Amino acid sequence: MKILYRLLRYGIYLALTGALFGALAIGVTYWLISPRLPSVETLRDVRLQVPLRVYSADGRLIATFGETRRIPARIEEVPEQLKQAFVAAEDADFYRHRGIDFGGITRAVWLMVTTGSKHVPGGSTITQQVARNFFLSSEVSFTRKISEMFLAIRIENALEKDEILGLYLNKSFFGNRAYGVAAAAEFYYGKTLDQLTLAECAMLASIPKFPSTGNPIANRPRALIRRSYVLQRMLDNRFIDQAAYEAADREPDLSYPHEPPIELEAPYLAEMVRLQAIEQLGNDALTGGYSVRTTLQSQPQEAANRGLHDSLFAYDRRHGWRGAEAHVELEPGSGKTEWDQHLIGYRAIAGLAPGLVTAADAERATVYLGKDESVELDLDAVAWARPYVNENSRGAAPKRVDAVLSPGDIVRLAPDEEKGWALSQLPKVQGALVALDPSDGAILALTGGLSFQRSKFNRATQSARQPGSSFKPFIYSAAFEQGFNPASVVNDAPLVFPDPSRPNGLWTPKNDDDSFRGPVRLREALTRSINLVSVRLLDAIGVRYAREYFTRFGFRPEQLPENLSMALGTAAVAPLDMARGYAVFANGGFLIQPYFVSEILDRDGVVVYRANPAVACADCAEQTVAAPPTAPPRPAPRRPPRRCRRSARRMRPHRRRSPTCRATRRARSTRATAIW
Repeated sequence: MKILYRLLRYGIYLALTGALFGALAIGVTYWLISPRLPSVETLRDVRLQVPLRVYSADGRLIATFGETRRIPARIEEVPEQLKQAFVAAEDADFYRHRGIDFGGITRAVWLMVTTGSKHVPGGSTITQQVARNFFLSSEVSFTRKISEMFLAIRIENALEKDEILGLYLNKSFFGNRAYGVAAAAEFYYGKTLDQLTLAECAMLASIPKFPSTGNPIANRPRALIRRSYVLQRMLDNRFIDQAAYEAADREPDLSYPHEPPIELEAPYLAEMVRLQAIEQLGNDALTGGYSVRTTLQSQPQEAANRGLHDSLFAYDRRHGWRGAEAHVELEPGSGKTEWDQHLIGYRAIAGLAPGLVTAADAERATVYLGKDESVELDLDAVAWARPYVNENSRGAAPKRVDAVLSPGDIVRLAPDEEKGWALSQLPKVQGALVALDPSDGAILALTGGLSFQRSKFNRATQSARQPGSSFKPFIYSAAFEQGFNPASVVNDAPLVFPDPSRPNGLWTPKNDDDSFRGPVRLREALTRSINLVSVRLLDAIGVRYAREYFTRFGFRPEQLPENLSMALGTAAVAPLDMARGYAVFANGGFLIQPYFVSEILDRDGVVVYRANPAVACADCAEQTVAAPPTAPPRPAPRRPPRRCRRSARRMRPHRRRSPTCRATRRARSTRATAIW
């Protein structure tokens, strides 16, 4: 009996000694690690990475930029069954422990001892995961694990349970660049949190365990197994009943990638916004949750997109059918599985869907579009496809469908209101369009090409092309500044200038139709776009003066040639430059600066930038005060004497006027000039 009592006493001493040394070890460890632990108070004002969003002037989403998809959600917006799914999957005792689950730690230690591996499941509570996600790395080490536990205790003392769960749900990675449960719900199901079903809640709760390899898009069978586990855990913890469990477990998973719903197609301007945002806001532009409101208007932008697409397609069709985009050999007996493989790598571009011709005869062809969808094209759907010969000629109109299409051809189809689908092709020609408000330079519509997906080159701002005859109004404006007027007469006759760069040493500009009209007034010359008149005007006012004058329209000297060919539009300017130049005519003579960002708001809706453009308006009070005094009205002309009228009638055939008639006719504000 004494021996047993002695052993019990030694055991108690040993346990107390062990507890003392254990407490001492924990204290020393905390003393060593505590200075290096970050302050958990920063969690009260967390700034999660939120992508940059670009909107039109009327609030329609144009683009989203950022490496991460994230939509911050308050914990009050998270449905109860979604919170229960995550708690059941990750930490069933979350609402009962104080940051550390000692039972889970014991199980994790036992698994490490028995398996010899540090990578064992369990042991980390939701609070510990929050500590790791916000403050620590993902390395597997005892130091990191101990730091994680101490931080978890601090977090539990500083925050409420729902606040901790909210941080976890907004920070967790769900694969496919989706961070946070709200972004995951939108990407996988195209839903907001309050629209999720029980099965979808369980699926989302199953993803953070294996976000890259276990999400339903990367590996659906594995994700369904994990979803069943989460549902079973919810049943075991009495979050759901047996009937709800069975119904959710039977529900098929319908997840697929849902990109952000772009409401207005303006990718070229969106890229311009991205570059300007980075320039103004720095590296935080794409992650700081900023919203950019542009000057773009929805209706003009949609009209610009539609007009450019229709024009390019119509131009391309007029030049004929260039053949299939590609051709593959179809094996006998091949089906939809093989056809889908052939269409991999082809995407819809500018509304044109890729398709594989699977059968063709004289009357119709069958085209497989993917996703078990096939359509038939008759002769009317391919009637436009006359073979392309060269830029100026086409072949005969097709009389059979199989003369245009053959099995194995990969072609493009365009939706047609009457036929359903019609044969089409990607245009080789490109174009651009820009529209701006001449009063302040606000860009109302801009499209830099047929498809941003196909070509990132912005032809509206980067494409320096010769404007041709559209540049002539600037020539005439410079001439009017030098004393010419619409009634001035200029001779439309042949011209020859020495030019050593040409084989014969001469430059002989011509009119478009190779005809000559003789003396012609400037108003008619501009209407008819007569080349030789423009050349004579530029020669009369001088190239040097003209180049300096054109800078008043916003053109840079390096864009303008230093010779008379400038009269024919050989300058190198972009469409935006031309729109800016024409705005000077439209607003009464004021040079404006084009802009496209009206304001930038931070994640809290506070305006951090607002455009303040100079406005050109004839009715503004400032301009009214600064305007020069107007000349007094001229008196009404007196009726000339009868003899003057008779004299004028007699002299009219000879194009002469008597001194008396000139004295009595109305005075002219500008003089007439003739260039021969």
